[in-house]
Amino acid sequence: MSLTKNQFDILACLEQEKGASLTQRELVSRVNKSLGTVNKTVTELGKMGYVEKRGITEAGIKALEPYRVKRAVFIAAGFGSRLVPITLNTPKPLVRVNGVRIIDTLLDAAVAAEIEEIYVVRGYLAEQFDQLLYKYPNIKFIENPAYNEANNISSAMCARYHIGGAYVCEADLLLYNPKLICKYQYSSNYLAVPVEKTDDWCFTTSGGVIKELSIGGVNCHHMFGISYWTEYDGARLAEHIKKVYEMPGGKERYWDQVALEYYAKEYNISVRECTFEDLCEIDTYRELKRLDPTYGEA
Repeated sequence: MSLTKNQFDILACLEQEKGASLTQRELVSRVNKSLGTVNKTVTELGKMGYVEKRGITEAGIKALEPYRVKRAVFIAAGFGSRLVPITLNTPKPLVRVNGVRIIDTLLDAAVAAEIEEIYVVRGYLAEQFDQLLYKYPNIKFIENPAYNEANNISSAMCARYHIGGAYVCEADLLLYNPKLICKYQYSSNYLAVPVEKTDDWCFTTSGGVIKELSIGGVNCHHMFGISYWTEYDGARLAEHIKKVYEMPGGKERYWDQVALEYYAKEYNISVRECTFEDLCEIDTYRELKRLDPTYGEA
């Protein structure tokens, strides 16, 4: 039996609490829904045998299984030119911020979410990523031989058959809130922050669904490169990535443009809201030094 979005949100929240009992008002705060919606949904779940006073039941956990994230793909092949001079000798995802490699903040979250199938797409200074195997022995590497002659769509091209049921993450994002990489997802989505104005990549949305991708906008969502793709969407996306990659100028595209621009009418992708306190992208050496003063001036 499939779950409604409200049922899913509450069950996933309860499961994440590892058996702890939450009041309905606590649930209201956690799932960002009205008290009336939470009351109604908890009643429904109780009748289905999925929740009880002590929290989620074994039947409730079983009901979440079809929504289980199966894998995670980390795009880590690029040079990271905006972080020169550090990236002259170190791939950007392996740069340490306050002693922790950037990619570790993402990998730790994936491991905590019990995602066992993890892929890292590598290219620039590829052999340096071998060091990750000491801490994360289950990682599988995907080689991107075209990283130096194409945009990040080349990494998606190499990993396209692993995207279904998976998170796809830019590996140079510093994740502060590991709960953003959670065990279950209801539908295909992108992480984004609601903003009044941005000069960066952003979405315009309607009813929580992405309608347009652009650079710069007002009353929009600032985009972050962490997305989730259902098995159904991932299977279609694998073919669409190939088609865009092989079209004239396709190698110059960003991989996100495939579903959000070239084939936008064929996808129904939600926004999963977060805040700028949850994660950040380090764009320049100056920003890196601000986060970690141990780096000297360039």
